[in-house]
Amino acid sequence: MALPIAGLIVGVIIGLIFPISIPVEYAKFMSVALLASLDSVFGGLRAGAEERFDNTVFITGFFTNALLAAGLVYVGERLGIDLYFVALLAFGLRIFQNLAIIRRYFLKK
Repeated sequence: MALPIAGLIVGVIIGLIFPISIPVEYAKFMSVALLASLDSVFGGLRAGAEERFDNTVFITGFFTNALLAAGLVYVGERLGIDLYFVALLAFGLRIFQNLAIIRRYFLKK
């Protein structure tokens, strides 16, 4: 459990030290891919807390979620529809659900 949290802290510190600006054209893609990746991270934390974490499932889910979300935004852009709202809603909901389950798990412990 400490390793993912340490990785998150290191990632935030690196992001603060080396700020990278993303062009406005890619902002939707990056925001949805980031949210999808965070969904995978919280899912991994949940699985770790429940002692059923599988590294292969985590890695494949991480990249599949990010690529699927970016693909959904791309298709939406090509069709002229804001499909990224759907991805933001779905991944945001899953993040809050995983966080609530993690919180309940540690409160019961």
